[in-house]
Amino acid sequence: MLVVLPPSETKAPGGRGRPLDLDALSFPSLNPTRKALVDEVVALASDVPASREALGISERQDGEIARNAALWTSPTAPALRRYTGVLYDALDPVSLSTAARRRLVVCSALFGLVGGTDPIPAYRLSGGTMLPGREGLRVTWRPEISPLLEGVDDLVVDLRSGPYAALGPARGAVTLDVHSEAADGSRTVVSHANKSHKGRAAHLLASSRRRPKDAGGVLALLRDAGLHVEQADDDSLVLVVPR
Repeated sequence: MLVVLPPSETKAPGGRGRPLDLDALSFPSLNPTRKALVDEVVALASDVPASREALGISERQDGEIARNAALWTSPTAPALRRYTGVLYDALDPVSLSTAARRRLVVCSALFGLVGGTDPIPAYRLSGGTMLPGREGLRVTWRPEISPLLEGVDDLVVDLRSGPYAALGPARGAVTLDVHSEAADGSRTVVSHANKSHKGRAAHLLASSRRRPKDAGGVLALLRDAGLHVEQADDDSLVLVVPR
């Protein structure tokens, strides 16, 4: 089983690893596009006003531009340590075994797909960013990411948010939406808080010894862990949480 996660906007600083080496990353077929994008982002960083506009940041966030300028020379850290925020706090990657971390993949606007243990630098680039001279990162990544995910031998569980799922839709992957349920039974889609619920679900899936083959197997695994999960259709599950 392979669990695909969205990245986080925030990244942990620093790291102890050697500078970026694309050959050290999973999915080596993505390296030509990775190199092109890294080079473009580094070049863009030399024009601070243009970087602010493209990245959608303010003067107070110019440190993000400095990070991008140093992509080839700054230290790296494993992807699951680099990404931070609500989802990754709930995922608690430090408590996972190395084998469990290897079942987790992050969909990155800069690197395409990275394995949980892949060494990457801190960077700033979102799925919706429009880099000068490119139609959009969806156009760049979709022809590469979708075939990779659809060609995985194991079941793929896709926990990405919309902008990152759009970078490379995966037909046949199991998805998980989060709905909150009121006392009267009415439900609404959970927005920001869904990150913590998906992080917990990802932890359960990655750390389990069970290897589900379909949505029903994922549903059973999560239900046995105490979650209220329902099947919406063949490949879609809904995690129901109290409002």
